[in-house]
Amino acid sequence: MTLELKRYEHNPILSPDKVMPSHPDLEVVGTFNAGATMVGDEVVLLVRVAERPVSSDGQHVGIPTVQLSGASPRIDVQWIARDDPDLDISDPRGIVYRGRRYLSNLSHLRLARSRDGFHFEVDPQPTLVPATPYEVYGMEDPRITLIEGQYYVAYTSPSPWGVTVSLIRTADFRTFERMGVIFAPENKDVVLFPGRAGDRFVALHRPTSPMFGDPDIWVAYSPDLVHWGDHRRLFGIRPGLWDGGRIGGGAVPIETPQGWLEIYHGAVGHRYCLGTALLDREQPHRLLGRSREPIMTPLEPYERAGFFGAVVFSCGAVQRPTGEVLVYYGAADSTLGVAVTTVDELLGSLEPVGAVTAA
Repeated sequence: MTLELKRYEHNPILSPDKVMPSHPDLEVVGTFNAGATMVGDEVVLLVRVAERPVSSDGQHVGIPTVQLSGASPRIDVQWIARDDPDLDISDPRGIVYRGRRYLSNLSHLRLARSRDGFHFEVDPQPTLVPATPYEVYGMEDPRITLIEGQYYVAYTSPSPWGVTVSLIRTADFRTFERMGVIFAPENKDVVLFPGRAGDRFVALHRPTSPMFGDPDIWVAYSPDLVHWGDHRRLFGIRPGLWDGGRIGGGAVPIETPQGWLEIYHGAVGHRYCLGTALLDREQPHRLLGRSREPIMTPLEPYERAGFFGAVVFSCGAVQRPTGEVLVYYGAADSTLGVAVTTVDELLGSLEPVGAVTAA
């Protein structure tokens, strides 16, 4: 069944102009890719807030990085003249200067809460900021998973050493314990499952290699959420379809009688869409179903134009007591939207592929 998720009529629900910058010398350019969970009767988001330096004369470009020396982390900005021949700013997401790649903005995570899932109060200050050498280029794309009474936040942590995935644990979203890097470079799009498979924890991840293979989705298992192994390729890109360029995990899987229901993202070129996959309950490395067509494509103006246009990208969904599933998604790497669906509707988008076991 072809499905296009129903957008909330007042999207976007968060935009840069509604969030205060963390420092007077920075401007917020993105409020997107939020992890989502239920805490009691509230929806809690950890929003990726992207900030960039503000040039006073418009003739310079700032490269932001986190400096860890001193009593607390601070942002340091290197200013480069726009006409410097060694500067390449053709991609809005990154800066290349003298052959070295940087990010054009730096992200932290900001807490937002809502009773109805649509109207959010955003904390005035950052909740989590870069604080280790592995995340001096920011904290990005969090996924929040409730596991045995604790909330685990898996997030992308880029640095000059590559793109890693790190883990944080909290019981109340007031105090946080950093558990360190759980997937080494190059990896991202890590999603922890809310339940075990047998006696092991489960994660989706997306490793990449500069030499061989495609950016496919893999499964890994762990006895303790820190040490991961038994890695298996789950499913790959499909040339000629909407997910023929790259794919990656999205929202935390929803447990259903049919299996684990996953909302993932796929892209061709710069166009990102959302789709669904169904994994075996006891053996999540077995793919049972997959949507042939996307369930969400960048259609609305705020999805097609922004910091990086033609993107819908989800890091979190919550299932309400009413049966609704609220899918939170970043739009054009700029704003945050929400779409409303149900488990039955998502399951209806799947086509069976058989019990395919990864090699």
